[in-house]
Amino acid sequence: MPYDAPSDLETFRQEVRDWLEENCPQSMRTPQPEDEVVWGGRREKFKNPDSKVWLERMAERGWTAPHWPKEYGGGGLDREQVKVLNQELSRIKARIPLHSFGLWMFGPALLEFGNEEQKKRFIPDIIHGRTRWCQGYSEPGAGSDLAGLQTKCEDKGDHYLINGQKVWTSYADQADWIFCLVRTDNTVKHEGISFILFDMASEGVETRPIKLISGSSPFCETFFNDVKVPKDQLVGEVNGGWKIAKRLLQFERSSISASGFGAARGSGMLELEEYAKIHVGTDSDGKLLDGDLRGRIADHQMYTKAFGLTVRRSQEQAKAGQEVGHTASIIKYAAAKMNQDKHELMIEALGTEGLGWEGEGFDKGAKMVTRGWLRSKGNSIEGGTSEINLNVVAKRVLGLRDHQ
Repeated sequence: MPYDAPSDLETFRQEVRDWLEENCPQSMRTPQPEDEVVWGGRREKFKNPDSKVWLERMAERGWTAPHWPKEYGGGGLDREQVKVLNQELSRIKARIPLHSFGLWMFGPALLEFGNEEQKKRFIPDIIHGRTRWCQGYSEPGAGSDLAGLQTKCEDKGDHYLINGQKVWTSYADQADWIFCLVRTDNTVKHEGISFILFDMASEGVETRPIKLISGSSPFCETFFNDVKVPKDQLVGEVNGGWKIAKRLLQFERSSISASGFGAARGSGMLELEEYAKIHVGTDSDGKLLDGDLRGRIADHQMYTKAFGLTVRRSQEQAKAGQEVGHTASIIKYAAAKMNQDKHELMIEALGTEGLGWEGEGFDKGAKMVTRGWLRSKGNSIEGGTSEINLNVVAKRVLGLRDHQ
């Protein structure tokens, strides 16, 4: 059952510390290799058996979603208690028990816009990692202009019928369910969009991975051919999906930004400063020999620190009920720049080691940096392009007029 949090924070801290000491397996207190990241869902393999134990124990407490309501399986903790929990998890270097678009994006939107039956049906499975979700937003002709989407959803009386295509659907080939934007009215643009959920195992759903230059394939093309969807899986009102879509984009951009675009979780990768010291060298005082690179790394560290404080302030404002919609665009733009700058500095620090791709002769971590550098080029596109986010800031924060 979810934890019944005490009012005294120090008592709470000690009880959290005692519980973690007893329930967090030792292997879950080590850096997390990429192949041991847990996404949950029907096809989760759990390469490390302790990962399954850790997920089950955290989910049983509701601590995979500690701030979500208890009635749906969340932890029911307040802001200060969540902060204490995160501090104690960080103290023992505990791994994240579950990575999930359900936790980061869909769940918060469903809690806000879903009906009671939908919350009881879907939220507990998100918390326990029983369902893996993907996002059906972008289309070949509707990326930056998302509201131009054309995936068709027809009312067939006792069900909806969906036909169309999505693209850049992250992990669609691994997902169990999709939260999807569809067009239910062709006579209007924003007001003709609905938000619907359906099983990826439904007849008529096809996914095709898109291989990237980095060698990985997190993205897919997704096709819908006469997919039948029960009517009770529509979230909100018919033609009321754009409001939900905008809110979910705020969650997406905030989660992408806060996570640093999937910063290294082990697997032999070092931090920027460590690579610089190894490959550039230091003087007798431990300072980098390259003064210019040293200065730019220091600038990046200050930027990173300021960014982290900004994200924290935004999160606290959101939890306090303040409107932070446009802040998500600012943070997403800043996070993309920060991550790309970091990878440029890492490649520069590696020197010739940064040329490695595969095979012997190059450090494993250095090869990951090279792949990460290529992957970072997409940061200014995914989750809303930097240009679109700058336009949002210009119009809705600074009040600038459109160029005529």
